[in-house]
Amino acid sequence: MVTTTRTEAGNKQSGSGGDTETQAGAGGAKPGAKVAFCKTSDLAVAAQDAAPDENTGRIDITMTNRGSTTCSATGFPGVDIKDADHTSSPIERGRAQPRVTTLKPGDAAVLNLAYEIDNSGESPQSPTHILVTPPNETHTVTLKWPADAGAIKGSYTDIRVYPTHTTR
Repeated sequence: MVTTTRTEAGNKQSGSGGDTETQAGAGGAKPGAKVAFCKTSDLAVAAQDAAPDENTGRIDITMTNRGSTTCSATGFPGVDIKDADHTSSPIERGRAQPRVTTLKPGDAAVLNLAYEIDNSGESPQSPTHILVTPPNETHTVTLKWPADAGAIKGSYTDIRVYPTHTTR
């Protein structure tokens, strides 16, 4: 597991997280019931390398509901990559439709970062951290870039983030 640090700045996403709701339909809430979006403070967030092969990079970011009520993590998170030179770059959304992702206490959702791996040894990218803002939230979690993740081919604009989905 990766240690997380919470920050108040950066990655403003639509919605406040406090007053927004979604229709439940998966993950334990009654169909048709309104479920509040997960607050960053109720989520344990971790990142790990999950590359399927030597040419395709993938980082799985897991968000676990450590709160006492069911919540929704449906949608795209805000994601920035922070580099060794202390600059950050926003990551573009991949072509995927969000799925209803409702989390009971203790349940987890995963979102993925996908990119091509640079096997030349000459990648100009030096990522140090991943800044994640859960869907419909404004508070960001800072994660260390997984040490065993492959080098990024191209630029940070070549990385894509995919929406949350349950781990079941």
